[in-house]
Amino acid sequence: MTLGTLFWLFTAGFAAWYWWQAKAIKDFVLDAARRYCKTMDVMLLDDAVFLRGLWFKRDDTGSVRVWRRFLFDFTTTGEERYTGRIIMLGRKIIQMELEPHKF
Repeated sequence: MTLGTLFWLFTAGFAAWYWWQAKAIKDFVLDAARRYCKTMDVMLLDDAVFLRGLWFKRDDTGSVRVWRRFLFDFTTTGEERYTGRIIMLGRKIIQMELEPHKF
């Protein structure tokens, strides 16, 4: 095996690992959004969350973690679409909120 082959194998392995982790995190956030919408008596639309921000930030202990912002759409009446937001730091959800909406 050459060094170039090892490099491409490592790159492919890393890409597969990253995709797997990102999918697991997205599924976790989608489940949290479903539960939150049910608790807030609104309906999650499209059954999807969208990653809209990715950064590195420090947590309360000073450790560097991945900060992620996910957005999702919801409705209360079925007529208007609103946006909700979930913020994660590492593997913990630190904030969930809904944009102001009609009841």
